[in-house]
Amino acid sequence: MKYPLSLRTVEDLLHERVTDNCHETVRLWWNRFGPMFAAEIRNKRVDRMREHTH
Repeated sequence: MKYPLSLRTVEDLLHERVTDNCHETVRLWWNRFGPMFAAEIRNKRVDRMREHTH
């Protein structure tokens, strides 16, 4: 994904898909899974940088 998502935007996207979640639920999910997503993104960036230097 190439654009940032706020917690409210995620909540709205889930609501459009008929998933009824409150803002607090989305925030709890982000606290739990956000660090994993961030680490994966960082690792992919590092791997791409390594590919370009070799």
